[in-house]
Amino acid sequence: MYGEGQLIVEDPNLVEGVSIVIPARNEANYIRKTVEAIQKAIDELEIVAEIIVVNDDSTDQTADIAIEAGARVIDVQLRNIGAVRNAGAAEAIYPWLIFVDADTLVPAATIAATLHQLAGGDSGGGARVELPNPEKLFFVKRWMFYAVVLFWHVLGGWAAGCYMFCRKELFDSFGGFNEEYFAAEEYFFSKQLKALGEFRLVRPAVITSARKLENYSVLQLVKLVTMPLLNFGSLFQSRRGLDILYEDQR
Repeated sequence: MYGEGQLIVEDPNLVEGVSIVIPARNEANYIRKTVEAIQKAIDELEIVAEIIVVNDDSTDQTADIAIEAGARVIDVQLRNIGAVRNAGAAEAIYPWLIFVDADTLVPAATIAATLHQLAGGDSGGGARVELPNPEKLFFVKRWMFYAVVLFWHVLGGWAAGCYMFCRKELFDSFGGFNEEYFAAEEYFFSKQLKALGEFRLVRPAVITSARKLENYSVLQLVKLVTMPLLNFGSLFQSRRGLDILYEDQR
């Protein structure tokens, strides 16, 4: 399921060029570190790449900070995570796509593993996910995270939304992220790509922030996780009940 990446891309000439898309709304506290980590990886790997931050109607300094850090910024007013990612992909100039959340740090070796899989013909995939300091979390929340990872990655084999990759022509062929949904878009993304070719989750893990786990109660988190069982046919087709995802407590 997981592919091992080398820190150095074996043959940079096999890299056709990669566009890295970061959706962001009011991410001034995170966006600089995220963009700078990706730019450092690009420099280390000596690959052709661009970083696109899709600024979704932020009211803070997200756009200015992203530009200072070296990203190209696209301004939108969409309030739908799939639509925001699609807007970035539409502006991408390279044939390989990587989607990264604004609060996620990506090691160079993870990008190297990603490019290795794409150069080998994979349709797409994702990466393992870890938290920066899981031992600092209340143990119930920590084990909730591990349970979700076990279900999502190991049992489902789906990419987590904080890191996804694919070939742009395949992405365009199925219309990108399904904008009818306000959450779980990574599940549909994974499902579409699995139907089109080899889909792989690479190592090493990306490091995503624990802010949701830190800022919300166990009850609120359980409600979010169990929501698919309650919504039945209208699964995530409304922002109702998704405040944890769309209006983060900071």
